[in-house]
Amino acid sequence: MKKREVHASVKDERLVKKRRNQMIKGAVTLFKEKGFHRTTTREIAKASGFSIGTLYEYIRTKEDVLYLVCDSIYDEVKERLQKDLYQNVGTIESLKLGIAYYFKVIDEMQDEVLVMYQEAKSLTKDALPYVLNKEMEMVGMFEHLLRKCKENGELAVSEKQLKLIAHNIFVQGQMWGFRRWALQKMYTLDEFIELQTHLLIHGLREEVTKN
Repeated sequence: MKKREVHASVKDERLVKKRRNQMIKGAVTLFKEKGFHRTTTREIAKASGFSIGTLYEYIRTKEDVLYLVCDSIYDEVKERLQKDLYQNVGTIESLKLGIAYYFKVIDEMQDEVLVMYQEAKSLTKDALPYVLNKEMEMVGMFEHLLRKCKENGELAVSEKQLKLIAHNIFVQGQMWGFRRWALQKMYTLDEFIELQTHLLIHGLREEVTKN
């Protein structure tokens, strides 16, 4: 799906990237504290370190800022996962490592991920499908890992089961961000990863035994 263009009157691409990164950082803090609708573009400009006039050189609407926030979060998570998930694939151990790495990335970016899910409903109709498609691409990374394990004979699951497992992994990682207020009272991140991974792998191995 084609990336949605956000208009900028400034032509220097490096400056556009720099200013938008500042904008994204400031907006995440505000959206978390106040929500998208109660945050003003003037507040975003102030949190970003420049004037409201400068802000409008890089975006047209507040919805543009929300889109940039969601887009950048998925880009960063995907980039960081790609560095790890596509190495040493095809074994249960590599699957465990991939899951652990993903959970840790979510832990590091839990505020951003929480904001994205709370406020994605406010994206424009042309932006929301693009953002949701990027989420499916990340689920696809886990499908790739699982499929390699299947090809190597380490898993015996159907295609439908494989796709559901990939979604389960994706959601379990996000659960650490959504439910951290409760989960952190019972588990460290490492304990959470170990328990979730054990439950997943145990279930998968049961499928191998059945087949």
